[in-house]
Amino acid sequence: MTDKLPKTFEQKLARIDAIVKELEGGTVELQRATELFKEGKLLARECEALLKSAQEQIDEAMAEPQPGGDARAIAAPELEDELPF
Repeated sequence: MTDKLPKTFEQKLARIDAIVKELEGGTVELQRATELFKEGKLLARECEALLKSAQEQIDEAMAEPQPGGDARAIAAPELEDELPF
């Protein structure tokens, strides 16, 4: 694994991308490929946890009552069913 572990979601995602590119290169020895796979799997789990946390925060924010009623429904009722989460 790398000496300096990525801290942010974006850094983790960039590292996963780099791992995939290295593995897809086809010139990685088995031991290195195994290490890269393990690192990628760990980073993927961490990213999944970060995304789940972000989704929970968004869900909580969406559930909070808006001042003066539900401005969200008034402003864009057609978007309610189109949330990508």
